[in-house]
Amino acid sequence: MENTTQQNSLPKSFRWKGLGKLFKNKYLLAGLFFLVWMLFFDPKDVGAELQKWGKYRELQASEAHLVKKISETRSELKELKNNAQTIEKYAREKYLMKKDNEDLFVVEAPKTNN
Repeated sequence: MENTTQQNSLPKSFRWKGLGKLFKNKYLLAGLFFLVWMLFFDPKDVGAELQKWGKYRELQASEAHLVKKISETRSELKELKNNAQTIEKYAREKYLMKKDNEDLFVVEAPKTNN
């Protein structure tokens, strides 16, 4: 507490002299320049790295989705190879195939405009 009251009682010009000494330090100035350069102007600045990180996370999510889709497709293929009823069901649902003595009616859900 005593130090702050003593510092506040000093004239303003004396307080600024301490800052002037800091800015005369060439190592401090070089460090500040380097920090500003790396944060804003460098090709690998903070903004670019954040964008790359976001893209990386997006690609990871896409990869997880595709791995899941591949495993589903493999299991479906395994079922199709082993079961004739599954082949018929798949052909009817995906390709709208029918038997000779059947009629096929396709009913679509109404589209909603959002």
